[in-house]
Amino acid sequence: MSGLIGKKIGMTSIYDASGKNIPCTVIEAGPCTVTQIKSVEKEGYDAIQLSFNEKREKSTTKALKGHFAKVGITPKSKIVEFTRFEEGHRKTFGEVLTTDIFIEGEYVDVVGISKGKGFQGVVKRYNFSGVGDKTHGQHDRLRAPGSVGASSWPSRVFKGTRMAGRMGSDRVKMINLQILKIIKDKNLIIVKGSIPGYKGSYVLVERFI
Repeated sequence: MSGLIGKKIGMTSIYDASGKNIPCTVIEAGPCTVTQIKSVEKEGYDAIQLSFNEKREKSTTKALKGHFAKVGITPKSKIVEFTRFEEGHRKTFGEVLTTDIFIEGEYVDVVGISKGKGFQGVVKRYNFSGVGDKTHGQHDRLRAPGSVGASSWPSRVFKGTRMAGRMGSDRVKMINLQILKIIKDKNLIIVKGSIPGYKGSYVLVERFI
């Protein structure tokens, strides 16, 4: 299997053998249950569906209750399909996957949803410097975007012009993060560096194939 569903616990730091302090992120990865195996013959593509994290039964739809009942497990809150996996390591229906699929020292990709910042101006969103100093009669123009288009031609603003708008809440992939440590009894993996998302948000930890 190429990866697991996880949850971002938070950031910390550890020391390596030389005494250097390394910033890292703690991820609770698994246990994940294989709730469906899709094939080209039936669904049109190959995929392995994993589920993670308990969910209250009263908050689960009847369709999902039946879906999880086929596996004989309680409802889960996160379901993800993995389309990349080793052909020689196919998983069986109902199998439980843990951090055992990873080894310390290898590199993984982590996918998550970045923190939402809401509607932001160009200074925060694109690091604009603003119009300039508050002189020459300017009034509240320090964080303004300035000119956004020409005059008589083309008489419009070009698509893609950097302007104020919604910032954050994007799907972000951090690649080649090294696994520094695995705590198997608690299903925790510690990766070097930072990953997208807030504490408690879901992430996908995938080994590069």
